[in-house]
Amino acid sequence: MRSMRAAGVLLHPTSLPRGRLGDEARRFVDWLATAGQSWWQVLPLGPPKESGSPYTAASAFAGSAELLEQPAAPVTGDEARAFRARNAYWIEDWLAYAGEGALADQVRFEREWAELRRYARERRVRIMGDLPIFVAQGSADVRAHPELFRRGVVAGAPPDAFSATGQLWGNPVYDWRAHRREGYRWWIERLRRTFELFDAVRIDHFRGFVSFWAVPEGSRNARPGRWRRGPGRALFDAATRELGELELVAEDLGHITPAVVRLRDRLDLPGMVVLQFGFGMRPASPHRLDNHPENAVVYTGTHDHDTILGWWRSLDEPTRGRVERRLAEAGLDHEEPHWALVELTLRSPARLAVVQAQDILGLGSAARMNTPGRQEGNWRWRLQPGALTDELAARLRAVTERTGRALQS
Repeated sequence: MRSMRAAGVLLHPTSLPRGRLGDEARRFVDWLATAGQSWWQVLPLGPPKESGSPYTAASAFAGSAELLEQPAAPVTGDEARAFRARNAYWIEDWLAYAGEGALADQVRFEREWAELRRYARERRVRIMGDLPIFVAQGSADVRAHPELFRRGVVAGAPPDAFSATGQLWGNPVYDWRAHRREGYRWWIERLRRTFELFDAVRIDHFRGFVSFWAVPEGSRNARPGRWRRGPGRALFDAATRELGELELVAEDLGHITPAVVRLRDRLDLPGMVVLQFGFGMRPASPHRLDNHPENAVVYTGTHDHDTILGWWRSLDEPTRGRVERRLAEAGLDHEEPHWALVELTLRSPARLAVVQAQDILGLGSAARMNTPGRQEGNWRWRLQPGALTDELAARLRAVTERTGRALQS
C-alpha cells in the first residue's frame, strides 16, 4: 500500500447478491482483477447484533456465520481442537456467549475466508478490513473482560455543526489504565486476529486513541459528555513490538485536532480524504483535491455517505457550480457525473483510491449502505446478479490505467 499508486472497490460481502462468501465472492475478485483493481475493501466481519450493523458485532474476534456459503459443512474433531488451540485467547469467551455449537461455525468461517484470501492473493488482489475502535454493549468481550471497560459512561461524539446534541453511540468505553496495566494484551490479540484475516486494516475513529467523548450513562443525548484521554502511541508501540509493522489506515474524519494529526504522522499512517467533502468554501480543507497528501486513501464516499450520484443530485446550486467547474478544469464531462467523479477521485495524489461499488454502477441514494441516525433500512443493499459486467470492468480498468493505478498483468 505504501509503494505504488493503486485502486480498489468498497463492497461488504453482505452486499454480494446472496450476501455470502463462496462462488460470488470469488467472481467479484475475478472482476476486480479484470478491472485493474488491487484492493477489495470490506466492513467488519463480526457477527452483527439486532441492528444488522457490522460495527456493533457480538464479538471483536469471531467471524459472522451469516456469511458462510456452506453453513452445514462437516467439521472434524481434529479441526475443532486445532482451531481452539490457535485461538485460545478469545474462543472460550465466544463459546461462553454463543454456545458450544459456535465453534464449528468459526472453523467453517476460517476455512471459507482462508480460501477466499488464497484465491484473491493468486490474482494479486488484497483485502482491506475495518476495525471499529469500540465494541458493542453486551458483547462477548464486555462479558469476558468487564475490568477493561469504564463504568457509568458510554461512547459518543460532541455537539457540532451537524448536530446540536452530538451523537450518543452507547458503546462501552475502555478503561485505558486497566489496558496499560496488562500491557495492552487484549488489543494486541485483537490486532493479531485482525491481521490473520486481512492484508491491511482501516482503524475506525482513530481520533479516539488521542481522546474520546465519554457521556454519562443514561443521558438523553451526548451534550453532557466530556473529553477523556486515550492511550496515544503506547498501544501501537506495544502491538508493533510483538506483531511487527502493521498496515493500518487511520480513519481521521470528523473533529481532528493537531494532536490527532501528530499521532497519525508519528506512526506514519495514511489518513483518509473524501471527495464529497472537498467542494466547500474552505481552501485549506484536507479533502480539497489540491490538498490531498500522497500518504492517504481517497474515497468517493464511505459506507456512511451517500452514493456519489445521490450526493450529486442533492447539491445546492453554488456547490454544484464548484463541482462542475472542477470537472471542466479536469476535462471531464459531467453528463455522466458518477463516472466523472470516479475518475476525479482516481486522479488524486493519494496513493490509494477506493470507490464504492454503487458509484461504479451509477446508483442513487436508495443504494446507500448506511444513513447515520436512521434506525431502519441500513446495511441491506445488495448487488443485482450480473450487475458488474465485463463492460464495466473494461471501463474502470481504462480509468485506472489513465490515472496510473492499474494492476499490471
